[in-house]
Amino acid sequence: MELLTTVGPLILMFAIFYFLLIRPQQKQQKKVREMQDSLSKGDKVVTIGGMHGIVDSIDEEKVVIKAGDGSRLTFDRRAVRDVVEQKGISMEKA
Repeated sequence: MELLTTVGPLILMFAIFYFLLIRPQQKQQKKVREMQDSLSKGDKVVTIGGMHGIVDSIDEEKVVIKAGDGSRLTFDRRAVRDVVEQKGISMEKA
């Protein structure tokens, strides 16, 4: 019984941390990973640096983004923060 009163609060704190902090973060990471895996040519994207552009080409690790002035910049696939428009389908949040 004494062991339960000693270990019980620790188990309760771990459960609270898991459901309030760890689990939501894992869900968000999964969502971002799925978004980055579903990138395709023609998608309008925003990088983690805030650059807006259109995906010109893509491979397993890198994505080439065409900026507004026509220049093409190569980024790691992980550098894409958000897809604004997916091949003509607007994804902006209202």
